[in-house]
Amino acid sequence: MKPIHTVAVIGGTGKAGKYLVKQLLLQNFHIKLLHRKPESLTLNNPLIQIIKGDAREYDAINSLLNGCDAVLSCLSQPVGEPTIFSDATRNILKAMAAHNISRYITTAGLNVDTPSDQKSAQTQFGTNWMYEHFPATTKDRQVEYQLLADSNTDWTMVRLPLIAQTDDISEVIVSITDCPGSNISATSLALFMIAQLTGNEFVKQAPFIADK
Repeated sequence: MKPIHTVAVIGGTGKAGKYLVKQLLLQNFHIKLLHRKPESLTLNNPLIQIIKGDAREYDAINSLLNGCDAVLSCLSQPVGEPTIFSDATRNILKAMAAHNISRYITTAGLNVDTPSDQKSAQTQFGTNWMYEHFPATTKDRQVEYQLLADSNTDWTMVRLPLIAQTDDISEVIVSITDCPGSNISATSLALFMIAQLTGNEFVKQAPFIADK
């Protein structure tokens, strides 16, 4: 993989994304951050450039990715709005091709299914619960996975249990087939995602991760 100096970050102010941005800055990455209302942010760091826009807008994603070496996303579903994941993913994949970017790392819940899964009763219960209570967004997450699986992008979709918003760093358990725990530290998640920028173990895969 080519050296990565500048990363595009989507969902960088949410409960997982803000920890991702913090860890990227600690490792001296340059960040281009997409936000719908940048005037509401208090971020003030010379390594951060904020791009105004919505992930549903191709022009915003195209502007965000210009000059970047990789894309990281912790995008979450805006409350009360139409599903966002597949629309955003189509824009990201199109812009990545336009800017010759190959590496894309994103997050999702444990409800996403892949052909290699061997979900436990607990993980399957969580999947079924999401389909029962949030059917539209859960189905859209599955569409997102399929868009990635069908693409030529070097993608990784990190599937997660509940996120603990903490600076604590724990040992991470990884599984391709089933969620190995009930929680993941937001800081441990951030470090795992950053490690994937230069790692190839989980390229074109959707690993589950959890705190040990």
